[in-house]
Amino acid sequence: MAGPAPLRDCQAWKDAGLPLSTTSNEACRLFDATLTQYVKWTNDKTLGGIEGCLSKLKAADPTFAMGHAISNGLVLIGTGSSVRLDRELDQAVKDMVATSQSQPLTQRERLHVSAVETFAKGNFPKACELWEQILRDHPTDMLALKFSHDAYFYLGYQEQMRDSVARVYPFWTPDIPLSSYVKGIYSFGLMETNFYDQAEKLAKEALSVNPADAWSVHTIAHIHEMKAEVKDGLDFMQRSETHWKDSDMLACHNYWHWALYLIEKGDYEAALAIYDDHILPSLRASGAMLDVVDSCSMLYRLQMEGVSVGERWQDVLPVTRKHSRDHVLLFNDAHFLMASLGARDTRTTQELLTTLQDVSESPGENCQHLLARDVGLPLCQALVEAENGNPDRVVELLLPIRYRVTQIGGSNAQRDVFNQLLIHAALKCTSGAHRHVARSLLMERDALKPHSPLTERLLRKAAAVHLLQ
Repeated sequence: MAGPAPLRDCQAWKDAGLPLSTTSNEACRLFDATLTQYVKWTNDKTLGGIEGCLSKLKAADPTFAMGHAISNGLVLIGTGSSVRLDRELDQAVKDMVATSQSQPLTQRERLHVSAVETFAKGNFPKACELWEQILRDHPTDMLALKFSHDAYFYLGYQEQMRDSVARVYPFWTPDIPLSSYVKGIYSFGLMETNFYDQAEKLAKEALSVNPADAWSVHTIAHIHEMKAEVKDGLDFMQRSETHWKDSDMLACHNYWHWALYLIEKGDYEAALAIYDDHILPSLRASGAMLDVVDSCSMLYRLQMEGVSVGERWQDVLPVTRKHSRDHVLLFNDAHFLMASLGARDTRTTQELLTTLQDVSESPGENCQHLLARDVGLPLCQALVEAENGNPDRVVELLLPIRYRVTQIGGSNAQRDVFNQLLIHAALKCTSGAHRHVARSLLMERDALKPHSPLTERLLRKAAAVHLLQ
Protein backbone atom coordinates (compact mmCIF):
# COMPACT_ATOMS: atom_id res chain seq x y z
CA MET A 1 0.00 0.00 0.00
CA ALA A 2 1.46 3.36 -1.07
CA GLY A 3 2.02 6.06 1.53
CA PRO A 4 -0.26 9.12 1.60
CA ALA A 5 0.19 11.53 -1.30
CA PRO A 6 1.76 14.87 -0.35
CA LEU A 7 -0.83 17.59 0.23
CA ARG A 8 -1.23 19.73 -2.88
CA ASP A 9 -0.01 23.36 -3.05
CA CYS A 10 -1.13 26.08 -5.49
CA GLN A 11 0.91 24.69 -8.37
CA ALA A 12 -0.22 21.10 -7.80
CA TRP A 13 -3.90 22.12 -7.90
CA LYS A 14 -3.21 24.09 -11.08
CA ASP A 15 -1.43 21.09 -12.63
CA ALA A 16 -4.47 18.95 -11.79
CA GLY A 17 -6.65 21.34 -13.81
CA LEU A 18 -8.38 22.53 -10.63
CA PRO A 19 -6.72 25.91 -9.91
CA LEU A 20 -7.57 27.59 -6.61
CA SER A 21 -7.82 31.38 -6.34
CA THR A 22 -5.35 31.99 -3.53
CA THR A 23 -1.64 32.75 -3.42
CA SER A 24 -1.25 30.84 -0.16
CA ASN A 25 0.33 27.40 -0.55
CA GLU A 26 -0.59 26.73 3.08
CA ALA A 27 -4.28 27.42 2.34
CA CYS A 28 -4.16 25.05 -0.65
CA ARG A 29 -2.58 22.27 1.41
CA LEU A 30 -5.11 22.73 4.22
CA PHE A 31 -7.95 22.63 1.70
CA ASP A 32 -6.55 19.30 0.48
CA ALA A 33 -6.16 18.02 4.06
CA THR A 34 -9.79 18.87 4.84
CA LEU A 35 -11.06 17.28 1.63
CA THR A 36 -9.00 14.13 2.28
CA GLN A 37 -10.46 13.66 5.76
CA TYR A 38 -14.00 14.21 4.46
CA VAL A 39 -13.49 11.54 1.79
CA LYS A 40 -11.90 9.10 4.28
CA TRP A 41 -14.57 9.69 6.97
CA THR A 42 -11.74 10.22 9.45
CA ASN A 43 -10.50 13.08 11.59
CA ASP A 44 -6.77 12.57 11.11
CA LYS A 45 -5.01 13.70 14.30
CA THR A 46 -1.71 14.12 12.44
CA LEU A 47 -3.43 16.76 10.29
CA GLY A 48 -5.24 18.37 13.22
CA GLY A 49 -8.66 16.94 12.35
CA ILE A 50 -11.18 18.68 10.08
CA GLU A 51 -11.92 21.43 12.62
CA GLY A 52 -8.23 22.14 13.17
CA CYS A 53 -7.54 22.29 9.43
CA LEU A 54 -10.46 24.62 8.78
CA SER A 55 -9.41 27.08 11.46
CA LYS A 56 -5.82 27.11 10.14
CA LEU A 57 -7.18 27.42 6.61
CA LYS A 58 -9.14 30.53 7.53
CA ALA A 59 -6.05 32.04 9.15
CA ALA A 60 -3.85 31.24 6.13
CA ASP A 61 -6.15 33.14 3.74
CA PRO A 62 -9.36 34.64 5.17
CA THR A 63 -10.62 35.56 1.67
CA PHE A 64 -10.06 32.13 0.07
CA ALA A 65 -13.45 31.43 -1.54
CA MET A 66 -13.01 27.64 -1.79
CA GLY A 67 -11.99 27.61 1.88
CA HIS A 68 -15.36 29.20 2.69
CA ALA A 69 -17.16 26.79 0.36
CA ILE A 70 -15.70 23.63 1.91
CA SER A 71 -16.11 24.95 5.46
CA ASN A 72 -19.79 25.93 5.06
CA GLY A 73 -20.53 22.95 2.84
CA LEU A 74 -19.31 20.49 5.47
CA VAL A 75 -21.45 22.07 8.20
CA LEU A 76 -24.51 22.00 5.94
CA ILE A 77 -23.93 18.48 4.61
CA GLY A 78 -23.71 17.34 8.25
CA THR A 79 -27.45 18.29 8.47
CA GLY A 80 -27.14 19.21 12.16
CA SER A 81 -27.78 22.93 11.63
CA SER A 82 -29.57 25.23 9.23
CA VAL A 83 -29.31 28.86 8.13
CA ARG A 84 -32.95 29.20 9.23
CA LEU A 85 -32.11 28.73 12.91
CA ASP A 86 -28.32 29.14 13.19
CA ARG A 87 -27.39 32.82 12.83
CA GLU A 88 -23.68 32.11 12.79
CA LEU A 89 -24.06 29.67 9.89
CA ASP A 90 -26.38 32.06 8.06
CA GLN A 91 -23.79 34.82 8.39
CA ALA A 92 -20.97 32.50 7.29
CA VAL A 93 -22.88 31.64 4.08
CA LYS A 94 -23.54 35.34 3.42
CA ASP A 95 -19.86 36.16 4.02
CA MET A 96 -18.86 33.39 1.59
CA VAL A 97 -21.09 34.85 -1.12
CA ALA A 98 -19.85 38.41 -0.48
CA THR A 99 -16.20 37.28 -0.49
CA SER A 100 -16.68 35.43 -3.77
CA GLN A 101 -18.26 38.48 -5.41
CA SER A 102 -15.39 40.73 -4.41
CA GLN A 103 -12.68 38.88 -6.36
CA PRO A 104 -12.00 37.27 -9.72
CA LEU A 105 -12.71 33.54 -9.40
CA THR A 106 -12.77 30.71 -11.92
CA GLN A 107 -16.18 29.62 -13.20
CA ARG A 108 -15.72 26.33 -11.28
CA GLU A 109 -15.21 28.15 -7.98
CA ARG A 110 -18.23 30.40 -8.61
CA LEU A 111 -20.37 27.32 -9.18
CA HIS A 112 -19.09 25.79 -5.92
CA VAL A 113 -20.07 28.88 -3.94
CA SER A 114 -23.45 28.99 -5.65
CA ALA A 115 -24.09 25.27 -4.98
CA VAL A 116 -23.35 25.62 -1.26
CA GLU A 117 -25.57 28.73 -1.05
CA THR A 118 -28.38 26.84 -2.85
CA PHE A 119 -28.01 23.78 -0.59
CA ALA A 120 -28.25 26.13 2.42
CA LYS A 121 -31.68 27.24 1.19
CA GLY A 122 -32.81 23.61 1.21
CA ASN A 123 -32.95 23.35 -2.57
CA PHE A 124 -30.88 20.17 -2.81
CA PRO A 125 -31.89 19.25 -6.40
CA LYS A 126 -30.73 22.65 -7.72
CA ALA A 127 -27.47 22.39 -5.74
CA CYS A 128 -26.87 19.00 -7.36
CA GLU A 129 -27.41 20.49 -10.81
CA LEU A 130 -24.66 23.03 -10.06
CA TRP A 131 -22.24 20.36 -8.80
CA GLU A 132 -23.01 18.30 -11.91
CA GLN A 133 -22.19 21.32 -14.07
CA ILE A 134 -18.75 21.39 -12.41
CA LEU A 135 -18.25 17.65 -12.91
CA ARG A 136 -19.00 17.81 -16.64
CA ASP A 137 -16.03 20.12 -17.15
CA HIS A 138 -13.92 18.93 -14.21
CA PRO A 139 -14.62 15.21 -13.65
CA THR A 140 -11.85 14.92 -11.02
CA ASP A 141 -13.30 17.62 -8.74
CA MET A 142 -13.66 15.48 -5.62
CA LEU A 143 -15.52 18.13 -3.61
CA ALA A 144 -18.26 18.41 -6.25
CA LEU A 145 -18.45 14.62 -6.52
CA LYS A 146 -18.71 14.04 -2.77
CA PHE A 147 -21.11 16.91 -2.00
CA SER A 148 -23.45 15.84 -4.82
CA HIS A 149 -23.22 12.18 -3.72
CA ASP A 150 -24.29 13.09 -0.19
CA ALA A 151 -27.07 15.40 -1.40
CA TYR A 152 -28.45 12.71 -3.74
CA PHE A 153 -28.44 10.36 -0.75
CA TYR A 154 -30.52 12.85 1.26
CA LEU A 155 -32.96 13.13 -1.64
CA GLY A 156 -33.36 9.39 -2.10
CA TYR A 157 -32.10 9.85 -5.69
CA GLN A 158 -30.51 6.43 -5.91
CA GLU A 159 -29.96 6.27 -9.68
CA GLN A 160 -28.44 9.76 -9.71
CA MET A 161 -26.14 8.80 -6.86
CA ARG A 162 -24.87 5.91 -8.98
CA ASP A 163 -24.78 7.62 -12.38
CA SER A 164 -23.08 10.77 -11.13
CA VAL A 165 -20.02 8.66 -10.31
CA ALA A 166 -20.34 6.48 -13.45
CA ARG A 167 -19.96 9.63 -15.58
CA VAL A 168 -16.61 10.58 -14.05
CA TYR A 169 -15.20 7.19 -13.02
CA PRO A 170 -13.01 6.65 -16.14
CA PHE A 171 -11.18 9.93 -15.48
CA TRP A 172 -10.00 8.83 -12.03
CA THR A 173 -6.71 7.16 -12.94
CA PRO A 174 -4.63 5.60 -10.13
CA ASP A 175 -2.13 8.50 -10.13
CA ILE A 176 -4.80 10.97 -8.92
CA PRO A 177 -4.92 11.45 -5.12
CA LEU A 178 -7.94 9.70 -3.50
CA SER A 179 -8.78 7.81 -6.73
CA SER A 180 -9.29 4.46 -4.97
CA TYR A 181 -11.99 6.07 -2.81
CA VAL A 182 -14.00 6.82 -5.95
CA LYS A 183 -14.41 3.05 -6.36
CA GLY A 184 -16.07 2.92 -2.94
CA ILE A 185 -18.31 5.89 -3.68
CA TYR A 186 -19.37 4.32 -6.98
CA SER A 187 -19.91 0.93 -5.34
CA PHE A 188 -22.40 2.43 -2.88
CA GLY A 189 -24.61 3.80 -5.67
CA LEU A 190 -24.45 0.47 -7.48
CA MET A 191 -25.42 -1.38 -4.30
CA GLU A 192 -28.39 0.92 -3.58
CA THR A 193 -29.71 0.21 -7.09
CA ASN A 194 -29.33 -3.56 -6.59
CA PHE A 195 -26.23 -4.14 -8.74
CA TYR A 196 -24.79 -6.20 -5.90
CA ASP A 197 -22.12 -8.15 -7.81
CA GLN A 198 -20.70 -5.08 -9.53
CA ALA A 199 -20.81 -3.14 -6.26
CA GLU A 200 -18.98 -5.87 -4.34
CA LYS A 201 -16.29 -6.15 -7.02
CA LEU A 202 -15.55 -2.40 -6.89
CA ALA A 203 -15.63 -2.22 -3.10
CA LYS A 204 -13.16 -5.11 -2.89
CA GLU A 205 -10.89 -3.41 -5.44
CA ALA A 206 -10.93 -0.28 -3.28
CA LEU A 207 -10.12 -2.32 -0.16
CA SER A 208 -7.23 -4.06 -1.92
CA VAL A 209 -5.69 -0.60 -2.45
CA ASN A 210 -6.59 0.62 1.04
CA PRO A 211 -8.07 -1.78 3.63
CA ALA A 212 -8.91 1.22 5.86
CA ASP A 213 -11.46 2.56 3.33
CA ALA A 214 -14.42 2.53 5.73
CA TRP A 215 -16.96 3.52 3.05
CA SER A 216 -16.08 0.46 0.93
CA VAL A 217 -16.42 -1.73 4.04
CA HIS A 218 -19.80 -0.08 4.49
CA THR A 219 -20.92 -1.03 0.95
CA ILE A 220 -20.07 -4.68 1.60
CA ALA A 221 -21.91 -4.54 4.95
CA HIS A 222 -24.99 -3.33 3.03
CA ILE A 223 -24.73 -6.09 0.43
CA HIS A 224 -24.73 -8.81 3.11
CA GLU A 225 -27.63 -7.03 4.85
CA MET A 226 -29.75 -6.77 1.70
CA LYS A 227 -29.16 -10.44 0.86
CA ALA A 228 -29.77 -11.67 4.45
CA GLU A 229 -26.25 -13.17 4.52
CA VAL A 230 -26.01 -12.91 8.28
CA LYS A 231 -23.04 -15.22 8.89
CA ASP A 232 -21.00 -13.76 6.00
CA GLY A 233 -21.79 -10.25 7.22
CA LEU A 234 -20.75 -10.97 10.80
CA ASP A 235 -17.55 -12.69 9.65
CA PHE A 236 -16.68 -9.77 7.37
CA MET A 237 -17.24 -7.10 10.05
CA GLN A 238 -15.19 -9.05 12.58
CA ARG A 239 -12.35 -9.64 10.12
CA SER A 240 -12.17 -6.04 8.94
CA GLU A 241 -12.87 -4.25 12.27
CA THR A 242 -9.24 -3.33 13.00
CA HIS A 243 -9.07 -1.48 9.67
CA TRP A 244 -12.18 0.71 10.08
CA LYS A 245 -12.70 1.16 13.82
CA ASP A 246 -10.58 4.35 13.86
CA SER A 247 -12.56 6.04 11.04
CA ASP A 248 -14.31 8.12 13.67
CA MET A 249 -17.00 9.55 11.37
CA LEU A 250 -18.17 6.17 10.09
CA ALA A 251 -17.14 3.55 12.68
CA CYS A 252 -20.38 4.01 14.65
CA HIS A 253 -22.40 3.40 11.49
CA ASN A 254 -20.41 0.29 10.61
CA TYR A 255 -21.05 -1.01 14.15
CA TRP A 256 -24.75 -0.28 13.54
CA HIS A 257 -24.60 -2.55 10.48
CA TRP A 258 -22.91 -5.20 12.61
CA ALA A 259 -25.77 -4.92 15.13
CA LEU A 260 -28.37 -5.26 12.33
CA TYR A 261 -27.06 -8.75 11.58
CA LEU A 262 -27.43 -9.62 15.26
CA ILE A 263 -31.00 -8.29 15.37
CA GLU A 264 -31.73 -10.23 12.16
CA LYS A 265 -30.62 -13.50 13.79
CA GLY A 266 -32.40 -12.67 17.07
CA ASP A 267 -29.25 -12.23 19.17
CA TYR A 268 -30.59 -9.18 20.98
CA GLU A 269 -28.15 -9.25 23.91
CA ALA A 270 -25.16 -9.05 21.55
CA ALA A 271 -26.87 -6.24 19.61
CA LEU A 272 -27.42 -4.26 22.83
CA ALA A 273 -23.77 -4.84 23.79
CA ILE A 274 -22.69 -3.21 20.50
CA TYR A 275 -25.09 -0.34 21.21
CA ASP A 276 -23.71 0.18 24.72
CA ASP A 277 -20.03 -0.30 23.82
CA HIS A 278 -19.84 1.55 20.51
CA ILE A 279 -22.95 3.36 19.33
CA LEU A 280 -23.98 5.32 22.43
CA PRO A 281 -20.38 6.37 23.28
CA SER A 282 -19.95 7.60 19.71
CA LEU A 283 -23.22 9.54 19.87
CA ARG A 284 -22.16 11.18 23.14
CA ALA A 285 -18.73 12.08 21.79
CA SER A 286 -19.81 13.45 18.42
CA GLY A 287 -23.50 14.41 18.45
CA ALA A 288 -23.24 13.80 14.67
CA MET A 289 -26.52 13.22 12.87
CA LEU A 290 -25.45 9.82 11.52
CA ASP A 291 -24.72 8.64 15.07
CA VAL A 292 -28.07 10.07 16.22
CA VAL A 293 -30.14 8.26 13.60
CA ASP A 294 -28.19 5.04 14.16
CA SER A 295 -28.96 5.15 17.89
CA CYS A 296 -32.67 5.86 17.36
CA SER A 297 -33.11 3.34 14.57
CA MET A 298 -31.44 0.58 16.53
CA LEU A 299 -33.44 1.07 19.72
CA TYR A 300 -36.67 1.32 17.73
CA ARG A 301 -35.96 -1.91 15.83
CA LEU A 302 -35.20 -3.73 19.08
CA GLN A 303 -38.42 -2.43 20.62
CA MET A 304 -40.43 -3.66 17.64
CA GLU A 305 -38.85 -7.09 18.21
CA GLY A 306 -40.24 -6.99 21.74
CA VAL A 307 -36.91 -6.24 23.44
CA SER A 308 -36.88 -3.97 26.49
CA VAL A 309 -34.30 -1.21 25.96
CA GLY A 310 -34.59 0.02 29.54
CA GLU A 311 -33.75 3.69 30.04
CA ARG A 312 -31.63 3.96 26.91
CA TRP A 313 -33.96 6.47 25.22
CA GLN A 314 -33.18 8.89 28.07
CA ASP A 315 -29.52 8.93 26.94
CA VAL A 316 -30.48 9.82 23.36
CA LEU A 317 -33.13 12.45 24.12
CA PRO A 318 -30.79 15.28 25.25
CA VAL A 319 -29.09 15.12 21.83
CA THR A 320 -32.23 14.80 19.68
CA ARG A 321 -34.27 17.36 21.65
CA LYS A 322 -31.89 20.16 20.59
CA HIS A 323 -32.77 19.42 16.95
CA SER A 324 -36.55 19.06 17.16
CA ARG A 325 -37.13 22.39 15.40
CA ASP A 326 -34.37 21.98 12.77
CA HIS A 327 -36.30 20.25 9.96
CA VAL A 328 -33.21 19.96 7.79
CA LEU A 329 -34.07 16.39 6.74
CA LEU A 330 -37.40 14.59 7.18
CA PHE A 331 -35.36 11.41 7.63
CA ASN A 332 -33.73 12.98 10.70
CA ASP A 333 -37.09 14.27 12.00
CA ALA A 334 -38.61 10.78 11.98
CA HIS A 335 -35.68 9.47 14.02
CA PHE A 336 -35.77 12.37 16.51
CA LEU A 337 -39.44 11.55 16.98
CA MET A 338 -38.61 7.92 17.82
CA ALA A 339 -36.48 9.26 20.67
CA SER A 340 -39.03 11.67 22.15
CA LEU A 341 -41.74 8.98 21.91
CA GLY A 342 -39.44 6.36 23.41
CA ALA A 343 -38.50 8.69 26.27
CA ARG A 344 -42.18 9.66 26.74
CA ASP A 345 -41.38 13.36 26.28
CA THR A 346 -44.73 14.63 24.98
CA ARG A 347 -43.63 18.26 24.97
CA THR A 348 -40.71 17.59 22.58
CA THR A 349 -42.91 15.34 20.43
CA GLN A 350 -45.49 18.11 20.14
CA GLU A 351 -42.83 20.74 19.39
CA LEU A 352 -41.42 18.64 16.55
CA LEU A 353 -44.84 17.96 15.00
CA THR A 354 -46.09 21.54 15.32
CA THR A 355 -42.97 23.14 13.88
CA LEU A 356 -42.88 20.55 11.06
CA GLN A 357 -46.48 21.45 10.24
CA ASP A 358 -45.47 25.15 10.22
CA VAL A 359 -42.60 24.72 7.75
CA SER A 360 -44.80 22.54 5.52
CA GLU A 361 -47.21 25.46 5.17
CA SER A 362 -44.57 27.90 3.87
CA PRO A 363 -41.94 25.69 2.26
CA GLY A 364 -40.44 28.15 -0.24
CA GLU A 365 -37.83 26.27 -2.31
CA ASN A 366 -36.86 23.91 0.55
CA CYS A 367 -37.25 20.39 -0.87
CA GLN A 368 -37.75 18.81 2.56
CA HIS A 369 -40.43 21.28 3.62
CA LEU A 370 -42.17 20.76 0.25
CA LEU A 371 -42.27 17.02 0.94
CA ALA A 372 -43.39 17.37 4.55
CA ARG A 373 -47.13 17.62 3.92
CA ASP A 374 -47.49 14.49 1.78
CA VAL A 375 -44.77 12.25 3.23
CA GLY A 376 -43.02 13.66 6.32
CA LEU A 377 -46.08 14.46 8.41
CA PRO A 378 -47.99 11.20 7.71
CA LEU A 379 -44.80 9.23 8.48
CA CYS A 380 -44.31 11.08 11.78
CA GLN A 381 -47.99 10.73 12.65
CA ALA A 382 -47.72 6.97 12.02
CA LEU A 383 -44.92 6.76 14.61
CA VAL A 384 -47.16 8.60 17.11
CA GLU A 385 -50.13 6.30 16.38
CA ALA A 386 -47.93 3.23 16.82
CA GLU A 387 -46.84 4.53 20.22
CA ASN A 388 -50.48 5.20 21.13
CA GLY A 389 -51.51 1.64 20.22
CA ASN A 390 -53.52 2.45 17.08
CA PRO A 391 -52.24 -0.09 14.52
CA ASP A 392 -55.11 0.40 12.05
CA ARG A 393 -54.34 4.11 11.89
CA VAL A 394 -50.63 3.35 11.32
CA VAL A 395 -51.57 1.22 8.31
CA GLU A 396 -53.93 3.92 6.97
CA LEU A 397 -51.13 6.47 7.15
CA LEU A 398 -48.19 4.37 5.91
CA LEU A 399 -49.68 2.12 3.24
CA PRO A 400 -50.49 4.93 0.75
CA ILE A 401 -47.01 6.51 1.06
CA ARG A 402 -44.81 3.43 1.35
CA TYR A 403 -43.32 3.86 -2.13
CA ARG A 404 -42.72 7.56 -1.51
CA VAL A 405 -40.73 7.07 1.68
CA THR A 406 -37.61 6.68 -0.51
CA GLN A 407 -37.92 10.46 -1.08
CA ILE A 408 -36.95 11.23 2.51
CA GLY A 409 -33.48 9.87 1.74
CA GLY A 410 -31.30 7.44 3.62
CA SER A 411 -30.41 3.96 2.38
CA ASN A 412 -32.69 1.01 1.69
CA ALA A 413 -31.34 -0.62 4.86
CA GLN A 414 -31.99 2.49 6.96
CA ARG A 415 -35.53 3.01 5.64
CA ASP A 416 -36.38 -0.64 6.32
CA VAL A 417 -37.29 0.44 9.84
CA PHE A 418 -40.46 1.97 8.32
CA ASN A 419 -41.25 -1.24 6.38
CA GLN A 420 -40.95 -3.14 9.65
CA LEU A 421 -43.18 -0.62 11.43
CA LEU A 422 -45.89 -1.11 8.80
CA ILE A 423 -45.69 -4.91 9.04
CA HIS A 424 -45.81 -4.90 12.85
CA ALA A 425 -48.85 -2.59 12.73
CA ALA A 426 -50.55 -4.78 10.11
CA LEU A 427 -50.02 -7.83 12.34
CA LYS A 428 -51.91 -6.07 15.15
CA CYS A 429 -54.77 -4.65 13.07
CA THR A 430 -58.33 -5.33 14.20
CA SER A 431 -60.12 -3.88 11.18
CA GLY A 432 -61.39 -6.44 8.64
CA ALA A 433 -60.33 -4.04 5.87
CA HIS A 434 -56.68 -4.59 6.85
CA ARG A 435 -56.93 -8.32 7.42
CA HIS A 436 -54.65 -9.33 4.54
CA VAL A 437 -52.21 -6.41 4.58
CA ALA A 438 -49.67 -8.24 6.77
CA ARG A 439 -49.85 -11.34 4.60
CA SER A 440 -49.28 -9.31 1.40
CA LEU A 441 -46.36 -7.39 2.85
CA LEU A 442 -44.71 -10.52 4.23
CA MET A 443 -45.02 -12.40 0.94
CA GLU A 444 -43.38 -9.45 -0.82
CA ARG A 445 -40.62 -9.19 1.78
CA ASP A 446 -39.87 -12.90 1.61
CA ALA A 447 -39.67 -12.76 -2.21
CA LEU A 448 -37.23 -9.84 -2.21
CA LYS A 449 -35.04 -11.03 0.66
CA PRO A 450 -35.33 -14.82 0.95
CA HIS A 451 -33.98 -16.76 3.95
CA SER A 452 -34.26 -13.75 6.27
CA PRO A 453 -34.58 -14.94 9.89
CA LEU A 454 -36.40 -11.70 10.76
CA THR A 455 -39.00 -12.26 8.01
CA GLU A 456 -39.36 -15.87 9.12
CA ARG A 457 -40.10 -14.69 12.69
CA LEU A 458 -42.73 -12.27 11.36
CA LEU A 459 -44.28 -15.03 9.23
CA ARG A 460 -44.52 -17.24 12.33
CA LYS A 461 -46.20 -14.38 14.18
CA ALA A 462 -48.68 -13.95 11.34
CA ALA A 463 -49.44 -17.68 11.32
CA ALA A 464 -50.05 -17.62 15.07
CA VAL A 465 -52.78 -15.01 14.66
CA HIS A 466 -54.21 -16.81 11.60
CA LEU A 467 -53.26 -14.10 9.12
CA LEU A 468 -51.67 -16.37 6.52
CA GLN A 469 -54.80 -18.26 5.40
